[in-house]
Amino acid sequence: MPAGRVYPVHTDIVATTFWVGEIFDATASDGSQEISTYDSDWLASYGGCDGVVADGICETEQRTAANDYFPTAMTPLENPFYLDLPFDDLNNESAFRMRGEVVPWANDPGYAGRADDRTFSYMKNRWVQLTRAGVTCYGQIQDAGPGEYDDVGYVFGEDDGRPANARYNGAGMDVSPALNGCLGFARLNGDTDRLTWRFVDDEGVPDGPWKKLVTTSPVRL
Repeated sequence: MPAGRVYPVHTDIVATTFWVGEIFDATASDGSQEISTYDSDWLASYGGCDGVVADGICETEQRTAANDYFPTAMTPLENPFYLDLPFDDLNNESAFRMRGEVVPWANDPGYAGRADDRTFSYMKNRWVQLTRAGVTCYGQIQDAGPGEYDDVGYVFGEDDGRPANARYNGAGMDVSPALNGCLGFARLNGDTDRLTWRFVDDEGVPDGPWKKLVTTSPVRL
């Protein structure tokens, strides 16, 4: 990895909240968080509903620093500080074709030469720095969305472009309940909170609750 790499900053981005086990539209191909674009059984891999189960439905919950923003009703097997971005480098044909050229770390050790490998993602487990109202937290990419899946101009662009997605108030990412709490979102499950984000390499991630349980699992088809 080239020393000192600094990634572009994306400002004033709407972020909505999602969680492992959520089903917000059972009729939509992307309406269930029991799976992710990188894990066909995300619910099991994570360890269950990332929230509380009420009447058989997996609901989100408020997270606090007192518990390091971890879920209160279950013990996760993977990092509860997760998010998505609208670039699905495995299942979206456009994103898959271009990933070797547009992903900044595509030629780094561990990534180089794998552009045609359908079992490997350049996005899964990558770290992202997120800042809201002077608070900075970190999370790992574990899914793709919202709404778009090859938004290369927004995700990797250097001019602070706007997300192509027009749904969910034009959201440019979803964040987990842990990140919702860590960043002090005004709403538990809304579409009005905004943040600033950028990619960050592993060595640029400081200690914090987001490093208590780092996800290293590969793609699970």
